[in-house]
Amino acid sequence: MKPIIFSTPMVQAILDGRKTQTRRVIIPQPDRFFEVDDTPGNFHIYDVEWGLGRIYPKYQVGDILWVRETWATVSSGIIEYKATYIEPYTGSTEIDHIGKKITWRPSIHMPREAARIFLKVTNIRVERLQEITEEYAIAEGMSKTLVDGVVFISAKGNFHVFWDSLNIKRGYGWDTNPWVWVVEFEHMSKGEALLKESEVEK
Repeated sequence: MKPIIFSTPMVQAILDGRKTQTRRVIIPQPDRFFEVDDTPGNFHIYDVEWGLGRIYPKYQVGDILWVRETWATVSSGIIEYKATYIEPYTGSTEIDHIGKKITWRPSIHMPREAARIFLKVTNIRVERLQEITEEYAIAEGMSKTLVDGVVFISAKGNFHVFWDSLNIKRGYGWDTNPWVWVVEFEHMSKGEALLKESEVEK
């Protein structure tokens, strides 16, 4: 079982059943010519042009992932998650039921024991970022922006903006059109995930 980080909007999209794909930058980036080996359980690309050799994704088909998200422990001792948390007494995501400020913890620090979302990888492929279609942008959890009932920004356009908000400072903005791993997944219950893990360990 492997961890994967998603931002709060993307966690909400997963919970809503709108997000079934994620794109992750291939590091190091291959250059010009490479081969794809799609052997089950050993998916990778092989780049001989610059002597990079085999480049593997973090995840393989069949892997079970647990989602790291922004989380907190509130005054009652219960773990809450920012993607769905609304305090019924204060109507706030920042103040709990006794008026105490909620200290949200970064997703990177979430332990597996606190995870509530589990995913199974169903497919992996390689493509250029800008090859994403409107259909796949929707599968990334994006939606169209409507103004007076007319499409103002497409789902692909919104994905472009969202991608840059996360990656442009890393040097992998939309305009650089990096090679990416496209990881497709399906939502699993925690019980299913733990059962699959125990079967693998036997």
